[in-house]
Amino acid sequence: MPIVSPKPHQGPNLHTGSASTDTASTRPGQAQLLFSCYVMTTISLSFSLSFAPRACPPPSAALCPFPALTFTVTASARSPLVSSSRRKLLRRLRSPSMSSNHLQPESPSTDHQPIKLDEESDFYQILSPGGRISICGFGSLLSESSARSTFPDLIDFRLAKLHGFRRVFAHAAPIFFERGIAIPETKEISSLSVEPCKGEILIVTVFEIQKSEVPAFIRREHEFRFLAVVPETLDGKPFTNRAVLCARSSDEEFFQIRCKGSKEIYFQHYGRYNINKIWRDDILPCRVYLRHCVLAAKNLGDAAYNNFLDHTYLGDRKTTIREYLATTGSGIMEEEPPESLKSRVLAAKNLGDAAYNNFLDHTYLGDRKTTIREYLATTGSGIMEEEPPESLKSRYGG
Repeated sequence: MPIVSPKPHQGPNLHTGSASTDTASTRPGQAQLLFSCYVMTTISLSFSLSFAPRACPPPSAALCPFPALTFTVTASARSPLVSSSRRKLLRRLRSPSMSSNHLQPESPSTDHQPIKLDEESDFYQILSPGGRISICGFGSLLSESSARSTFPDLIDFRLAKLHGFRRVFAHAAPIFFERGIAIPETKEISSLSVEPCKGEILIVTVFEIQKSEVPAFIRREHEFRFLAVVPETLDGKPFTNRAVLCARSSDEEFFQIRCKGSKEIYFQHYGRYNINKIWRDDILPCRVYLRHCVLAAKNLGDAAYNNFLDHTYLGDRKTTIREYLATTGSGIMEEEPPESLKSRVLAAKNLGDAAYNNFLDHTYLGDRKTTIREYLATTGSGIMEEEPPESLKSRYGG
């Protein structure tokens, strides 16, 4: 999807020789001259000359003296240290459509084109009047409980529509390797991102986080390209406050920007898991992650659920998740949560009765109804008697 730049500034026209224009805009005996000079250093000067006639004496007196002259100069300058791309960003973000966090009537489509956020400071240009940043959720963040586990102080969690994007499982995620839920043998290692696609519409979630949470958000989602987008309510009213969207990036961009061209930094993120290419089209969704996303969408209602199934694709950009779950991925939705649940329960238990009971009674499955205590007493019975995976023992002190 193109990033639309604002129209270039056009200086005022200099009208000459137009009697109808001049006489209509001036009083008798008054002349006006207006011109603008644009200097290569981006300093603009505007001069205004006005000849206002004084009250003349009677005809018998001496000739009227020369009219009074007024001369005004206005100047404006932009710092030459600010890049042209940054100026474009600031002009876009200072437009009326960015002035509040309320809904407004539909504005021209060019106002809704995504804006790339390169630096942390760019995020702060889209702060709401309350000093918060809006985030778009399209995968695991469709779950409010998952969102709150990452952003405990989030507010205003709601549904929205996003035009011109589709979901794609097309990049490897280190966190799946860290948690022992990636299956490299079957290439079931992919996480979810979005990418521009004309004609597509996604149902997403939008919520607000504190400004102080932005740096951690950038570090956690380091592989993505950040875009400021304009979601809509489900009935089509655009939000006036932009939201941050984690979009598909590229290996080159990640290496040069996030890793600063350092192979050591890349190894810390990906190389140690033998991931030599991040963004690729030949991998499949991580099974546990896909199940979580589908359940999260289902809990948002039929519209969000069907949208996820029919507008989320494998890396081939042809196979929808609905088709995948009915064929190659059949059985994923019937699988149980990972064994790491046992380690988490034990970790809570080691903190004492208060933490232990709080975990059991205030942690839910994807249906938002079944607590972990109820789950362990029914479908999940026996989990606490099993040995945790070796990869998790050191993490929780085994």
